[in-house]
Amino acid sequence: MAESSSAARSDSAVSSAVAQLYDTYPFPPEPLLDEAPPGYNWRWHWPSAYSFCTGRKPSRDQVRILDAGCGTGVGTEYLVHLNPAAEVVGIDLSAGAIAVATERCQRSGADRVAFHNLSIYDVDQIPGEFDLINCVGVLHHLPDPVRGIQALAKKLAPGGIFHIFVYAELGRWEIQLTQQAIALLQGDRRGDYKDGVQVGRTLFSSLPEQNRLRKREETRWALENQRDECFADMYVHPQEIDYNVETLFDLVDASGLDFVGFSNPPYWDLSRLIGTAPDLVARAEKLSERDRYRLTELLDPEVTHFEFFLSRPPLEKTNWTDDELLLTAIPERHPCMEGWPSRSFFNYDYQVVSITEAEFAFLEKCAPEQGRPVADILPQSGLSIDGVRSLQTRQLIMLALPQN
Repeated sequence: MAESSSAARSDSAVSSAVAQLYDTYPFPPEPLLDEAPPGYNWRWHWPSAYSFCTGRKPSRDQVRILDAGCGTGVGTEYLVHLNPAAEVVGIDLSAGAIAVATERCQRSGADRVAFHNLSIYDVDQIPGEFDLINCVGVLHHLPDPVRGIQALAKKLAPGGIFHIFVYAELGRWEIQLTQQAIALLQGDRRGDYKDGVQVGRTLFSSLPEQNRLRKREETRWALENQRDECFADMYVHPQEIDYNVETLFDLVDASGLDFVGFSNPPYWDLSRLIGTAPDLVARAEKLSERDRYRLTELLDPEVTHFEFFLSRPPLEKTNWTDDELLLTAIPERHPCMEGWPSRSFFNYDYQVVSITEAEFAFLEKCAPEQGRPVADILPQSGLSIDGVRSLQTRQLIMLALPQN
């Protein structure tokens, strides 16, 4: 019992220190706007995220969404504007961050959100379950991430999806060293976050130009770290746990939820790394899925974070390999695209894609208000049925099951 009480006091002290950091430097520090935020993040758009996880559009848009660890409401604001039929709830440990989030959403017209100054550990105080839980940049700052993910998992509705972003250790190696160096230089002033930022900035300007830590900061992070809020979050945070594939899946397994997949599949495609060596490809194919993930991060250790989806069963997935089923599907252009109509535009991940004339003709006819099935559109576009599968795989269209 004494050990349990001691651990609780330790967790409380860490949580208090984290709250103090974000009260001092509310994060993220994006400016407040008097209009909807620009662009999109498809992971925060319920139909797109659900389609990614299941292969099909959801049957309803009137869902409940939780932004767990919402900070200053940057993600929350998108969640509200991108999901006009949803009920959105945001929670955060920092009262200062919640105040900024409230003002942000009021100013931009994102008024369908309820904020609560609440720890993730205490999320059970929010009534009901959620169809989508968004938890970005939070679990790795908890003193007990397992307890945190388990608390959130209990709030996920059956068939719901859980979007998570946590730090990856291999791509943050220089950050870890810098964090420790700043802490040593601060000494008994650790916890004075303004002092920590000053020490860190002086350190980078003092190190030799070819120093590895300085070069990494200047080439990778300096642009966003111009703002003290970002610099403090990166280098003087009082609590951080970085993951590798093995420890990440320990966390996933502890949640009791199903792993749906990483939301950036191209990074996890081993062929981009060893595709020119058939023998290595054959050896890799004999590995378990998790070992292939581990091999990928070892061969390309630039990854700075893991972003992925979990689900609570039953989450039924649709396989479009059946021609008859695919022909009855109702296609819709992916809502998260920029530059349409054109044969070259930004896709859901803001990557430039170019499409063929037949693909363009097909996409032109994917108007949701018309509700035309694939079978009606194909003859008028010149696209093959495999071409439709390609559009769906590349997230250029979403497919809905026909209504009975």
